[in-house]
Amino acid sequence: MNKKPQPVSLIIMGKEYRIVCDPEEQDDLIYSAQQLDVQMRKMRDSGKITGPDRIAVMAALNLAHELQLVKNQNTALNQRLNECLIKLSHKIEIVLDNP
Repeated sequence: MNKKPQPVSLIIMGKEYRIVCDPEEQDDLIYSAQQLDVQMRKMRDSGKITGPDRIAVMAALNLAHELQLVKNQNTALNQRLNECLIKLSHKIEIVLDNP
């Protein structure tokens, strides 16, 4: 049985945001909000970036960049895995064809 989406209260840079999401996604949403809050506070505390809008944009850019790096790594790992599986498959075929 599907559970109804529920509102979750998140605090980011001292402001409360209520987001509705599925119950099974709540822990990930809370963790993501905490990570965003940490990153935004670091930027604010460094004094290099001022204004909540600019801080939010820079934090979003940093997180998007990190996500892109992970996606690129994942693509490379998948490619290497596929190459290994193809080689393994060929070896298995050779062994099965030559009893």
